[in-house]
Amino acid sequence: MKKYRESLIDDNIGYLQQALTLLQQMNDDLYGKIIPLAFGSGVGQHLRHCLDHYESFLAGWQTGKIDYDARTRDTRIETDRQYALAHIATIIAALRQLEEKDEDRQVEVKQDSSPAHETAPAWSATTVRRELQFLVSHTVHHYALIAMILRLHGFEPHPDFGVAPSTLKHRQALQACAQ
Repeated sequence: MKKYRESLIDDNIGYLQQALTLLQQMNDDLYGKIIPLAFGSGVGQHLRHCLDHYESFLAGWQTGKIDYDARTRDTRIETDRQYALAHIATIIAALRQLEEKDEDRQVEVKQDSSPAHETAPAWSATTVRRELQFLVSHTVHHYALIAMILRLHGFEPHPDFGVAPSTLKHRQALQACAQ
């Protein structure tokens, strides 16, 4: 049986693999299309935003400084589906290099919490494990928005896409009780 710590890496990889599967099922037009109803965003923009956070994590975890504000914001990811697919594969490969012992590593994280603040945000103490948990939560949140955008265009993603792990477990428990 896998330890909880090992599964966090696997969970993040699993969510990125969901994006690979989804992108392979859609066409380029749908991927890059901007939807006014979705705050003027689209699938590609939300995916790019998720990948930016993974890149920030990967760029900083070994140095002990993860700066989520210093994102690359590679806009090509937003419109070029094939480029996005390759980018996801690169991030998955990098996550596979993490080892169980790395998750206990103490790191600091910085992320702006309000545009009203005039000073830079302070660094906060955290661990690699906690940041992997954050990445799951953040990614699922944006996947939910992606699923909504796709449904507005008549494209139905997998029913579990963009659904929080706790919600999926709750649904499974309800189904088990109903049987």
